[in-house]
Amino acid sequence: MIGIVFAAGAGYVLGTKAGRRRYEQISRAAKAIAESPATRTALDAGRQRLSEALSTEPRFTRIESIDDETTVYIPEAEEQR
Repeated sequence: MIGIVFAAGAGYVLGTKAGRRRYEQISRAAKAIAESPATRTALDAGRQRLSEALSTEPRFTRIESIDDETTVYIPEAEEQR
């Protein structure tokens, strides 16, 4: 939220100083960057890593299957993450 407010303020200041044409050019460039697949991929990867880092659910490692319906799991060690 703070980033949006900052970007809007920076856009306003740059737009008023450089004129409407330059403001529109900056706005188009910012929109192209925000909507690019590379940016979306980077944001999704960052969100996924943050989600995994903040997860409170323990991770388990499968060690053996006893039968078709029963499998034994153990918690992962913190060092393995």
